[in-house]
Amino acid sequence: MTVIESTTVVNQPVEKVYAFLADLNNHQQLMPDNIYNWSSTVDEASFTIQNMAKLAIRISNRIENQELTAIPTEKAPFEIELKWTVADNGNGTTTVSHIISADLNMMMKMLAAGPLQKLADHQTKRVAEILN
Repeated sequence: MTVIESTTVVNQPVEKVYAFLADLNNHQQLMPDNIYNWSSTVDEASFTIQNMAKLAIRISNRIENQELTAIPTEKAPFEIELKWTVADNGNGTTTVSHIISADLNMMMKMLAAGPLQKLADHQTKRVAEILN
């Protein structure tokens, strides 16, 4: 399993950060320019990654003010889990981590690991920009 992680600190209380991330409608704001055909509800989202694949995800697990996990609802090119964790730093700030776990064979890892890391980094950067 390939694990890709990106972390940032947001100057907002954990409840506000979790509430933003818990609604998949907000995730469109976190996506890079190569994502299009976005469609979402609070619990599900579908989109196309330019030159790659169409992906549909749904929230599979929620732990209030701690963690959100999303998994594909349709057959994906490989098994993938998207997880957001939030941790209260005790001073009105929140540490936000985006963890992508993907079951990549050696060939897929060479092709996909870089773009997945860029995606995770872009999304955590956007969370900080939007919520700070």
